[in-house]
Amino acid sequence: MLLIAFLGGILTILSPCILPVVPFLFARANQSRSSVLLTLAGMMLTFALVSSLAVVSSEWVIHASSIGRQVALVVMVLFALSLMFSRVGTWLSRPLVSLGNRLDAGAGRMAGPAGSVLIGVATGLLWAPCAGPILGVILTGAMLQGASAETSLLLLAYGLGSALSLGTLILAGRGLIGRLKPSLPITAWLRRATGTLVLLAAVAIGTGVDDRLLANTSSQQSTSLEKSLLESVPKAIDYVVSKAGANSMPDLESQGAMPSLDGAVQWLNSPPLNREALRGKVVLVDFWTYDCINCQHTLPYVNDWARKYEKDGLVVIGVHTPEYGYEKIIANVRDQVRKLDIQYPVAIDNQYAIWRAFNNQYWPAHYFIDAKGQVRYSHFGEGRYGEQEQVIQQLLQEARASQ
Repeated sequence: MLLIAFLGGILTILSPCILPVVPFLFARANQSRSSVLLTLAGMMLTFALVSSLAVVSSEWVIHASSIGRQVALVVMVLFALSLMFSRVGTWLSRPLVSLGNRLDAGAGRMAGPAGSVLIGVATGLLWAPCAGPILGVILTGAMLQGASAETSLLLLAYGLGSALSLGTLILAGRGLIGRLKPSLPITAWLRRATGTLVLLAAVAIGTGVDDRLLANTSSQQSTSLEKSLLESVPKAIDYVVSKAGANSMPDLESQGAMPSLDGAVQWLNSPPLNREALRGKVVLVDFWTYDCINCQHTLPYVNDWARKYEKDGLVVIGVHTPEYGYEKIIANVRDQVRKLDIQYPVAIDNQYAIWRAFNNQYWPAHYFIDAKGQVRYSHFGEGRYGEQEQVIQQLLQEARASQ
């Protein structure tokens, strides 16, 4: 499984979720090889630590994660300004010298091992990769069983794979910078341009613009590659394949009774719902979390189905199961539900009770339940929207016939 996690991390280079942090890393391309490696190591270790702590329900961990992201944004803004203006670098260096995080005003960049690691730590705090099949298996295993050394090792392997693929690109870019060094005016222009990109990326992450931009992209390619990877590795991941194969059912045969919806810490847009209250209704249960790019791609379709088929008897239930600590803050979820114009019931599944009941492994995951309370179809990830809508229409037709 460590090998699978490592290879899955390498594939993140194909995912659009990596784009917001690319400017931060490429800004270090003109540093020494050891400096680049320290930056990548800081990113990898911070990602593994934050992801491991995400499964802890303690309130202080949740708020520390949120504060950490804000501090990281401040660090990146200062870093960008030091690249763009040497005088700013000189001014910023004075209070930071004692902390070992001084800025080299002559080169307009953070100097020394501490500075390299600091940029890597800040990047790790801001990096939220798409939870594809491989990362989904790792994180959900940690959520259900609690943080452990095994989970941390898997996350480190995943981060190492990501760092390797990014490092290969960055070190390759050093060759181009090396050729341009004799031309100092061009080098200075590139430094300022890189600083501008870093500043824009930090502002985009801080304001949420990156999420809106990434909502127009798709990670289906990398997701399909991860699924193929999971299915092609022999024996060592038999259990993982059985849980995360994510193959859609070719027909509408019953998969068993609808699991319980008990255990939500709060419901939005509705009082608590249960199986008995939903008897006679066709139900779509959508597992999602608001900072998941894949979920942001599917939500417009789910929203459309909820409105289009409500009068025909369809009930859509969103089950918000958090992936990261800050997604456990109910106020954040309520704000996102309002922004996304979600009007159907949303269960806040912070304790993963509904997730466990459905034995779910993915964000997003759609479960279709007929009017008799039987799960008839399930789909994981993006795509096949036409097929899913046909399932809704078929189950509604069956419900009308039975009445």
